[in-house]
Amino acid sequence: MTKTVRTAIYETHGNPAEVLRVVERPWPEPAPDEVVVKMSAAPINPADLNSIEGRYPIKAALPATPGMEGSGIVSEAGSNVRDLAAGAQVILPHSFGTWQEACAISADKLVAVPREIEPIQAAMLKVNPITAWRMLHDFVSLRPGDWLIQNAANSAAGQCVIQIARELGYKTVNVVRRAELVEELRALGGDVVLVDGENLRDEVAAATERAPIRLALNAVGGENGLRVAKTLASDGTMVTYGAMSLQPLCIPNGMLIFKNLRFTGFWVNKWYDAATPQQRAETFAPLFEMAKRGLLQTKVEKTYPLSEAKTAITHAMQDKREGKIVFQFDA
Repeated sequence: MTKTVRTAIYETHGNPAEVLRVVERPWPEPAPDEVVVKMSAAPINPADLNSIEGRYPIKAALPATPGMEGSGIVSEAGSNVRDLAAGAQVILPHSFGTWQEACAISADKLVAVPREIEPIQAAMLKVNPITAWRMLHDFVSLRPGDWLIQNAANSAAGQCVIQIARELGYKTVNVVRRAELVEELRALGGDVVLVDGENLRDEVAAATERAPIRLALNAVGGENGLRVAKTLASDGTMVTYGAMSLQPLCIPNGMLIFKNLRFTGFWVNKWYDAATPQQRAETFAPLFEMAKRGLLQTKVEKTYPLSEAKTAITHAMQDKREGKIVFQFDA
């Protein structure tokens, strides 16, 4: 009997739970420069859902397999592959659909991951931890003891910011929408956790003893983003990497003229496209070390087999989840 692999595909854009289906395809065969990766895990990220809906800036040719993150084990290597052997744990590139049980892919596009890192955690190291690390390094020169502020602090990226900043010695002000999240983020390492409101600027000043805040990370926009921007010291920088409120960030002229604030953006896809292999390796190295020591963990609410893709997607689209929804292929 021919060996097959299950793969999630969508042939048209629309509601992910309606247009996604799982099909069977022949087991992949590697070309000389390729390896076959047996997938271990792949999360469902908002960008994955946006891609299926047709709302993501990059649109894959249809039919397409979604999934921007995932980890797996090399099961077979092509005749020209020298650097990856069977049994190596790897994470896949962001341009490759990971919601499939196995795939053939060029060996030079993979990143080898220490086997000490759990496969589910390895599957989620490529987007949010990289986003957090680069935003903490590329825009403002921070030193231990310096403060930064972020909204959407309970998001996967926000929790990565907390964990990485704590390891680097930076202090974080973390803004959330729900009071029940405060203690959870404090336990994770957040120095100050505040519920968003009209008095946010005064509350931040009191909690930090009016320490200057030179970096703000914005994943919300709208009025919340503006309130966070108002906490910045003169010459500070706000980095926008998300738009959860679906509202524009409207900046008063005075914040630009009198405080000389800088507003910029970050998109991890563009960083990957511009980074050299050495720059990627240098970014992954400290994150791997943190993950191995249990200092960088993404919370998972539930795992699903690929056969339950529609149920998993419906779950992932719910508000107020306690963690990521992940496809686990070897369960």
